[in-house]
Amino acid sequence: MNVISTSSLGQVGEQMACDFLLTRGHHILDRNWHAGHLEVDIVSEAPDGIHFVEVKTRKAPVTSTLSDQINTVKQKRISAAAVKYMHKKSLDGREIYFDVVSVLFDGQDTFVKYFPQAWIPMYV
Repeated sequence: MNVISTSSLGQVGEQMACDFLLTRGHHILDRNWHAGHLEVDIVSEAPDGIHFVEVKTRKAPVTSTLSDQINTVKQKRISAAAVKYMHKKSLDGREIYFDVVSVLFDGQDTFVKYFPQAWIPMYV
């Protein structure tokens, strides 16, 4: 993975995240789901409920933290997309979770980290 475009890197990272989730009992419902200007990278179903997964794919050296990249504005957008998704797919009433999968390419090594329940949205 020495020479790869940024968009290709993101696609590879999302596929790796899907593969990772599948090995943990998730069923992928949707990828890159859009509702207007809102988007969710991966929507999966597991025995505990529906998971909305943000994927962050990066190459080392990393210059920002995941919390910088998935700030409260981003969390609110994903949460709003989740509400639309649940309603549109008639899944209202199911338990939902907001997860992050980090994929880091560091030379010949690749590191995948899963952060289940990375945040809990605050609905006011």
